[in-house]
Amino acid sequence: MTSIKLARSDLFKNQAYVNGRWQNAPAAATFAVHDPATGELLAEVADLDAAATTQAVAAARQAFAHWSSITAKQRSEYLLAWYQLIMQHSDDLAMLITREQGKPLAEAKGEISYAASFVQWFAEEAKRAYGELIPSPWPGSRIQVLRQPIGVVASITPWNFPAAMITRKATPALAAGCPVVIKPSEETPLTALALAVLAEQAGLPAGVFNIVTSNQAAAVGEVLSTHPDVAMLSFTGSTAVGKLLMKQCASTVKKSAMELGGNAPFIVFDDADLDAAVDGLMQSKFRNTGQTCVCANRIFVQDAVYDNFANKLQARVSELKHGQGTADNVTLGPLINRGGLDKVSRLVDAAVQAGAECRWRADINGLDQQRYYPATLLTNVQTGMDITKEEIFGPVAALIRFSNEQEVIRAANDTRAGLAAYFYARDIGRIWRVQEALEYGIVGVNAGLFSTEVAPFGGVKESGHGREGSHHGMEEFLEIKYVLHAGLGE
Repeated sequence: MTSIKLARSDLFKNQAYVNGRWQNAPAAATFAVHDPATGELLAEVADLDAAATTQAVAAARQAFAHWSSITAKQRSEYLLAWYQLIMQHSDDLAMLITREQGKPLAEAKGEISYAASFVQWFAEEAKRAYGELIPSPWPGSRIQVLRQPIGVVASITPWNFPAAMITRKATPALAAGCPVVIKPSEETPLTALALAVLAEQAGLPAGVFNIVTSNQAAAVGEVLSTHPDVAMLSFTGSTAVGKLLMKQCASTVKKSAMELGGNAPFIVFDDADLDAAVDGLMQSKFRNTGQTCVCANRIFVQDAVYDNFANKLQARVSELKHGQGTADNVTLGPLINRGGLDKVSRLVDAAVQAGAECRWRADINGLDQQRYYPATLLTNVQTGMDITKEEIFGPVAALIRFSNEQEVIRAANDTRAGLAAYFYARDIGRIWRVQEALEYGIVGVNAGLFSTEVAPFGGVKESGHGREGSHHGMEEFLEIKYVLHAGLGE
């Protein structure tokens, strides 16, 4: 029996949700879900295989005809009901996130609000999938453009935002008229299943919203990326896995949307408001204990303000509090697993051996150091070190000194990643030059947080393709059909 205390106990599920039914895996196979802060076993969850995933696709395909034919207003009403239930039970959903993912409870509550914002937004956008009439070059004819749902949509979602990454993908698809089959991370399936409880309560018809829980990522991913009845695959995760899934999607010429790895530069120019820049960096770097794809990874600070900025940053980093996400005033939780912690340790150790200075490191005595990594401030980091080439995915700020605008733009763009970038400056000419020169899908100018349901989120280069959020996010799930009406003359 789990120790997760919920006001509504039926939000805790350990069965998959397929075709409107809660089901076990074949042969009752399960996988374990643990609290990353303590190692406590939270649940044994149904471990669906490739055959069961195929059945989920079939259920979604069967549901497509009805779901795509009801009015946009009806789909909107289903989604609004779901939104209201998510907000009504936000405390329980946040507790599930904290216990299975590790982020502090305040952050988890923020994630639920963020997740719900996509449900509300796309409930509204459902009614705005407009077509077009184009002036025809031929007498007695009309050119019509229809936007129609693409079909069954498969989504593979990550562990770092177990609620928001589901709603950001699923709700535009649902709004467009597409049933969804979702494979949540095996690290964090409980939040996904709780969302399914609320979707069912909101009245979504059987087969429209399916959650395939599984520890067999490769087998399930192959089904979702190759099955001919899946029209589109949306994936958030590593670049390596994204490339593999794209290859598999090619076998059926399947549309895909990929939100892959990042290597975000955070640039502080000598005319920046340093206090504001420190605030922005704290938001970007240490949110979710540094485990986001848009975390500041390389922090470039101009010569004239480098020392002052480092001093201000050290003072702020020293105020962070590590601990279990359910404890009071905690700002940094555990890393998701031992593999993540080992990666951060490797990158920091290699940087220090190569000449970087460990200027400050938190004291985490009393915590399990196989689960927590101390907040760390590195200075004298040089471009070319591994820590500037790989996503850190941990609470480590790596400061790099630079001298001029041209140098830092070259360094910032010297990566195959192109998801997010940040910079702080006040000269208006510099702001326009730099924002246009940075090769990234998202740029925060004097801002450390930019995620919102009303703006398009996505990257360029090897950070992926496609956009989530905004009206552009719904366009991903709509096909364009050109219809020529002839013979309309007298």
